Amino acid sequence: MEPVYQPAAEAVKAIKSGHRVFVHGSAATPRQLLYALFDRGPELKDVELVSITTIGDHLFDRPDFGDSFFMNSMFVSQPVRKLVNGPHGDYIPVFLSEIPQFFEKGILPLDVALIHVSPPDAHGFCSLGTSVDIARSAVKHAGHVIAQVNPRMPRTLGDGFIHVREIDAFVTSDDPLPEVSYASQVTDVARAIGRHCAALIEDRSCLQMGIGAIPDAVLSALHHHKDLGIHTEMFSDGVVPLVEKGVITNKYKAKHRGKILTGFVIGTRKTYDFVHDNPQVVFAEMDYVNDTRVIRANPRAVAINSAIEVDITGQVCADSIGTYQYSGVGGQMDFMRGAALSDGGKPIIALPSTTKQGRSKIVPFLQKGADVVTTRAHVRYVVTEHGVADLYGKNLRQRARALMEIAHPDHREWLDKEIFERFGR
Repeated sequence: MEPVYQPAAEAVKAIKSGHRVFVHGSAATPRQLLYALFDRGPELKDVELVSITTIGDHLFDRPDFGDSFFMNSMFVSQPVRKLVNGPHGDYIPVFLSEIPQFFEKGILPLDVALIHVSPPDAHGFCSLGTSVDIARSAVKHAGHVIAQVNPRMPRTLGDGFIHVREIDAFVTSDDPLPEVSYASQVTDVARAIGRHCAALIEDRSCLQMGIGAIPDAVLSALHHHKDLGIHTEMFSDGVVPLVEKGVITNKYKAKHRGKILTGFVIGTRKTYDFVHDNPQVVFAEMDYVNDTRVIRANPRAVAINSAIEVDITGQVCADSIGTYQYSGVGGQMDFMRGAALSDGGKPIIALPSTTKQGRSKIVPFLQKGADVVTTRAHVRYVVTEHGVADLYGKNLRQRARALMEIAHPDHREWLDKEIFERFGR
């Protein structure tokens, strides 16, 4: 079957008022299809968009958005943050590992899926490219699939192949993929956090790193380690030089030995070129990548994730600033628990000790309305630029003291008073 290509405006006519539409995410955000869909806004009503991370400046900044569309997001990224905190959107708290079940079990039945793929190969298979994550499940269960086909999309190996027979409409595209350089965002504080995390990581460990500058700072501090592995929901540019240098070999993984396992990538063209047709990298769906049973099977699994604030008992808020929804639950708990159960594993929460405005991120109590993503029973290591607090086996008083010691020096006297008020000496 040879694909028949049509204009984006024609392809999105399949979307009707009241439809629920899946939007492919991260570097695979199908911007051309979205722009064409939004142009149809005046003739549509109550179209629900579901997604995880989307990328694209001003992508959803349409003055008429709420008249026609509603963003129901399962992870909040910058382009949709304003929407989900307003009347024209909302957020679904969910572990990343469980999202495919929403589509498979009919909890969120999909009328249409908008995806972004590589051109079909000689056998008629396109690749979901940079984001297999929850997209493979969405394609399986959507009633109608519209694909933006782009030669710039890498052909990635693993579970992300889709035959042209699974696609109902094809639209050509030659748009550059969005690029994000987390390395350029690394500060001196992030570098110090990276060094503390690196000191906790043993040779032959299997790493998961969340999104942002701190993971890249950790990776840049690992150049003298040996035989590291990667089993992660996502990775970025920082992994590539460690593979090229032979630091990341994946030799000692129990699952997918010799290979990096991931659900998606976000980075610069360097990362997209690295994963293109690369047998070292396996892309899989999130219900597998983030399955705690799969994660814990790897010895010395290390999970490094960040937070917005941590209270003095170890409760971690990672997705909201008070009641303001900033990001999402994502895969943090999937990997924190998986690493904790791994033989020799280490779950790590890494964060700067203060906000950009100088407010302490280690606090007596989480802000009113703040969400607990990782409970104090799940936390072990908390790392700031001032050191490492190991909370495992510690009572509440001991935890509070350990966390105070890695808070910013300007806030330790205040925390000391709060600890005394709560626990006494």
